[in-house]
Amino acid sequence: DVQLVESGGGLVQAGGSLRLSCAASGFTFDDHAVGWFRQAPGREREGVSCITTDDGSTVYADSVKGRFTISTDNAKNTVYLQMNSLKPEDTAVYYCAAFSEPRFPTLDAYEYDYWGQGTLVTVSS
Repeated sequence: DVQLVESGGGLVQAGGSLRLSCAASGFTFDDHAVGWFRQAPGREREGVSCITTDDGSTVYADSVKGRFTISTDNAKNTVYLQMNSLKPEDTAVYYCAAFSEPRFPTLDAYEYDYWGQGTLVTVSS
């Protein structure tokens, strides 16, 4: 079975950092796009970042550029999201998702076939 399991969420003060992990199993990690999305209470889901596992191309939402960094360790079938300078508005459930044979990294959620269960990030002011 295909599985994406997120970890690393928690409570952090504004200005702090967290690193989220997305561990994938049940499919070949090569030639996939893995993205991070988030959803805050009462708000629509938002694409945060995406990376293509073959060439490491990335894309970021404007709201996180310069603060978040996405990376992949293909040997471990894991994608990371390093989040620095966190703000209260970053508070949300963060989900990772994946799809195969990407032409380019994308934050379009409709492209994604597999989704994790989410991990909660809370940033206090």
